Amino acid sequence: MKSKKVLLSYGSGGEESWKFVKEVFLKAFSDPILEKLEDASPLDVPSRIAFTTDAFTVQPIFFKGGDIGKLAVAGTVNDLSVMGAKPLFMSVSFIIEEGFSLEDLERIVSSMAQEAKRCGIRIVTGDTKVVPKGAADGIFISASGIGERIVEGLSAHNLKVGDAILVSGTVGDHGACILAQREGLEFDMPIESDCKGLWDMVERLLKEGINIRAMRDPTRGGLAEVLNEWALQSGVEIEVWEEEIPVKDSVVGLCELLGFEPFHLANEGIIALAVEDKDKDRALEILRNHPYGKDARLIGKVVSREKSRVVLVNSYGVRRLMEAPSGELLPRIC
Repeated sequence: MKSKKVLLSYGSGGEESWKFVKEVFLKAFSDPILEKLEDASPLDVPSRIAFTTDAFTVQPIFFKGGDIGKLAVAGTVNDLSVMGAKPLFMSVSFIIEEGFSLEDLERIVSSMAQEAKRCGIRIVTGDTKVVPKGAADGIFISASGIGERIVEGLSAHNLKVGDAILVSGTVGDHGACILAQREGLEFDMPIESDCKGLWDMVERLLKEGINIRAMRDPTRGGLAEVLNEWALQSGVEIEVWEEEIPVKDSVVGLCELLGFEPFHLANEGIIALAVEDKDKDRALEILRNHPYGKDARLIGKVVSREKSRVVLVNSYGVRRLMEAPSGELLPRIC
């Protein structure tokens, strides 16, 4: 391809489309199933699967710690992982604006391939559409994933009184990173997205037989959204200890500057867990022994079935509701 930009003809279905797919996508996503370029990919899948789908529209497309491509793979992997499913296969569809930089597209595709390889998930089918200039904002990616269910019964409806609430890492990193780059803010300690696939860490918990009631990756709406969903769906009151929530100093600084709560900001590389109380110490040990879980903390517990709510307790014992965010807190976050 001679052009350094994506041309409208690349989506026409003709010879230029074939060269575009071959030289950009097949070159990066090397897989014998994908390379056959059939209308559908025949797969040998287990009888017990989990299936997920998502779309990614993040702005900016490239951010500290990742890009829209890595985000699409990590997001798909994590959605499967928190349901106790080993990621196996994924599809990706691209909507690309005419004139988009071919160099940037190759960088995104390469990032996707690297993250998929690291997470052990195969990209086996996909599609590309090129739309006229002004009909999209650069590039959007849609992804779906299939995973083999290793454990059963993980659900937001499972929480019981006495259960422990854990997080595997620092809260708000991704949302703070995107916000800082949009606003052109610089800090002494740069804010970097936590974007990464977490199956390897989750698998260790499952293999050790930790009694996990529920897991979630707290993306849009952050930790507060997840905990409020759990409280509502399980009909329980969750108590969270504010001083135990791990937040990086740079994220705290940005939130204080702009009036955000760290637990309302999106994450793309941590999990929230509700585990049986007797397993909390072992779960923390497993998480902290993994490089992605070194900042894992016990942050709260399920205290009663009297009310469906989340109560935040500060270091002085003052209690207030940890409410889910309302309105459009930060659009185009993932």
